[in-house]
Amino acid sequence: MGGDSVSHRGGRGGILQEDLIEKTALAVFRSNRVVAFTGAGISVESGIPDFRSAGGLWERFDPAEYATIEAFRANPKKVWAMLKEMGTLLENSRPNPAHLALARLEKMGHLRAVITQNIDNLHQEAGNTRVIEYHGSHKKLACLSCGREYAREEVALTALPPLCRCSGVLKPTVVFFGEPIPWGAHLEAMEEARTCQVMLVIGTSAVVSPACDIPVAAKRAGALIVEINLEETPLTRQVSDWILKGSAGRILQSVLDGVAGRSRL
Repeated sequence: MGGDSVSHRGGRGGILQEDLIEKTALAVFRSNRVVAFTGAGISVESGIPDFRSAGGLWERFDPAEYATIEAFRANPKKVWAMLKEMGTLLENSRPNPAHLALARLEKMGHLRAVITQNIDNLHQEAGNTRVIEYHGSHKKLACLSCGREYAREEVALTALPPLCRCSGVLKPTVVFFGEPIPWGAHLEAMEEARTCQVMLVIGTSAVVSPACDIPVAAKRAGALIVEINLEETPLTRQVSDWILKGSAGRILQSVLDGVAGRSRL
């Protein structure tokens, strides 16, 4: 597993990585109510940098100028120039081993849903069929005037901003700062959190509200929280039961191997 390491909150001296991965695989194998909650970190291995990290999008584009709904309404052409560049990056990205492992766990009947903060559509491309896009999607556009929705492929981005048939400005369904979370997505996410037995928390910084409340809701309802991350988060010491620190792709593949091995017995 290379340099990946594992800690166990409350454990003396920690637990060996292989042992904790085995425990995670066993917990997943025994449950048909596993939910994954994913953030930007799961897509880094697909070549999509975390927007907040060094070299990320917000290093080049000030969020106050490009990522608020007020900025979009004030100058949609300017913001769309950034969105077009971001869209090209996302379209050229492909699911990595972490996405593929989650899709396989769903196919095996263990993973019930993915709740994602990401807008990149990579969970769907990997094969997951129940994906709750908490922060929207870059693949869908909606008219700010009439509400009509379009698939991104339906809309030519030669002239910016793209316009609806009613001449209203089109905007990705991505949630900008200052916009509410889509109510339907929020209700679905909280229902999954409150009824799951195991929640795999993968690659999220857990600092964006209200998304950061989702693992907390699962914990309060009695779920086992397994955090897979490169760094500690606000969840690590207060919410997560088991912490697997390292590459999401390598760790999830090991968990999948453990589940698959038990399925063959």
